[in-house]
Amino acid sequence: MNKKIFLQGKFVIISGASSGIGKATAEVFGRAGASLVLAARNTQQLDEVVLSLQKEGIQAIGVKTDVSIEQDCKNLIDVALSTYGKIDIFINNAGISMRALFEDVSLEVLKQVMNINFWGTVYCTKYALPHLLQSKGTLIGISSIAGKKGLPGRSGYSASKFAMEGFLECIRIENRKKGLTVLSVCPGFTASNIRNSALAADGSQQGESPRNEKNMMPAITVAENILKAVRQQKRDLILTPNGKITVWLNKWMPAFVDKLVYKHLAKEENSPFK
Repeated sequence: MNKKIFLQGKFVIISGASSGIGKATAEVFGRAGASLVLAARNTQQLDEVVLSLQKEGIQAIGVKTDVSIEQDCKNLIDVALSTYGKIDIFINNAGISMRALFEDVSLEVLKQVMNINFWGTVYCTKYALPHLLQSKGTLIGISSIAGKKGLPGRSGYSASKFAMEGFLECIRIENRKKGLTVLSVCPGFTASNIRNSALAADGSQQGESPRNEKNMMPAITVAENILKAVRQQKRDLILTPNGKITVWLNKWMPAFVDKLVYKHLAKEENSPFK
């Protein structure tokens, strides 16, 4: 099938669509023919993304959504259905990170990360699932290698992604005879603003990224790989060689990988541990 028209006549919802992977996925899926419902908290950025897509001839609308609020998630699904009448793909992309030692971090930070990354996925999936089952569609979660290997200094983030991975796996198994595809995506370190907006120990944004964004995978590359995985009806997508090696090694030599992960993240600028 021609990938340029692969999603013609399909209706796709993307959370966290105002920047980064969400924005790039909107562009890639829209150019593949999909009609889009884009969700984000930042309405100014969201409106800019929607307008840019519409100028390309892509059908798209934006819905202000805070995925940590259940009613916002229900409203997102309601708007999508009232606009297009069905849902074929839901991409749980909205997320936030954190960077601090657990002994120093406020528990409110962990609650905020969990509310967005995990509960946001749960809320959106709860209201989208009946319609995805009806269309025999695809449910996608943008996870992380942090959801497969605990990352020091990111206890809340890793916990939220481990929870997301387990949740999506349950949804996949429960609906294995109903035609639903469930895809978990682990992009690795991606050039986006998630590190800039990551929460510090006191809940403030850390600001400048501790990593060199120029050496990371572009968000558009992540989006193109997600589209390919949807076409192939994959269940799991790990995008970077380092991520694949980490997951494989962790099965057989977890203590060794603990040391590697510690040393790697300790090299970050202003690392909370050494």
